[in-house]
Amino acid sequence: MSLVVNEREKQLSRDRFGLSAALVTPFDAKMRVDVPKAIAHARHCLNSGCNSVTLFGTTGEGSSIGDDEREAILKAFLDAGVKPDQIVVGVMANSYLEAAAQAGAALDAGCRAVLLAPPSYFKNVSDDGLFAWFSAVFAQIGASARDIIVYNIPSVTAVEISVDLISRLREAFPAVISGVKDSSGNWAYTENLLAKHKDLAILIGDERDLAAGVRRGGQGAISGMANLYADRLLPMINEGRDDTAMVEAVQELLKFPVVPAVKALVAHHTGDAGWRRARAPLQALPDSDFSRVTSIFDRLFVAAAA
Repeated sequence: MSLVVNEREKQLSRDRFGLSAALVTPFDAKMRVDVPKAIAHARHCLNSGCNSVTLFGTTGEGSSIGDDEREAILKAFLDAGVKPDQIVVGVMANSYLEAAAQAGAALDAGCRAVLLAPPSYFKNVSDDGLFAWFSAVFAQIGASARDIIVYNIPSVTAVEISVDLISRLREAFPAVISGVKDSSGNWAYTENLLAKHKDLAILIGDERDLAAGVRRGGQGAISGMANLYADRLLPMINEGRDDTAMVEAVQELLKFPVVPAVKALVAHHTGDAGWRRARAPLQALPDSDFSRVTSIFDRLFVAAAA
């Protein structure tokens, strides 16, 4: 009996999602993606304990990266020896045809999963409309559809993925839906999602709720903070351990435009000012904000560790 339990626990541990770095995207002086720098940074994140990296997500300015670029970047990662099962690919498109093309390319390449957001152009859409959109994406992908992580980030999409819609999708596509990334920042929603679907990989997008979510069955996170602080996030994910400094850091970070702020922190930590570049319509933090956010994080993490 104990042997069976031990083997089951080992399998659950192997299957657990863990930590994925929502990889920031570096640009050169001509605003082209600096692919070698991106690969080097991905390796750094993986060597720091991340189970995977997520390309083209919100933190990675995925909506600012063209299809040809996506294809070339993914190929370069694979050619450089980053394993397909270490890569999650973000998809945020309005057309179900475009979403299916991007997702299908990632799945055909053997990537671990696809982080799929709902269409963001259309507002006040119903659950029926969203169900039809996701169904069309999966039908277009065809038999290779698998490992879809539904992305709930209403602050960006203006669309909330209801818990009931998750139930409908997984009932209709049990071999396709593998998880949900919840970046709602709404703890009541997160609790309800975990209560009904914790057999899925529920990923907590708001690091302030990460430890509590893990204690209720969450499997980890796709996190922008993992670009810098994987060592702080891993105890939260593996043990459900609270980290008050991380909570305060995220609260402070949200006072700035988040993606440029994360890139500013990467620039500060690496000493490479090129990381501050962001593609239009986003802009790099002005020097005054750069100084403020980096000094806050130095106080919370560098000074505290000294």
